[in-house]
Amino acid sequence: MHSARPYVHPGFERAPQNLLPPVPFRNAEQAWFWTMAALLARHEGGSRPGGRGLYRTKRIALAHARVLRTWGERGMRPEAHRPAERTEAKLWAEAMTLLEWPLRVRGIVVTAAR
Repeated sequence: MHSARPYVHPGFERAPQNLLPPVPFRNAEQAWFWTMAALLARHEGGSRPGGRGLYRTKRIALAHARVLRTWGERGMRPEAHRPAERTEAKLWAEAMTLLEWPLRVRGIVVTAAR
């Protein structure tokens, strides 16, 4: 008689092979664009979109969240030299400043060695 073993999902039976260690982002902006691309891909796949946690935890204001989402979906930042984008560029810069430290603490963003 053989011993019974608990069911283990086939994907969890062994560790993935040949994985490179994760590479942190250089700044909060780079991390944000990656996050937006992931959220858009998830949304297109049918699951519910996320991205409101920053606002709910009061790390950023609603105006910052709106600018981050709008420009994050475009995959670019607003430009301060364009009059129509000046206010949003200011909010973008403020939001990036607010996001930088929490992302550094988590190791998601690191300054490249010079």
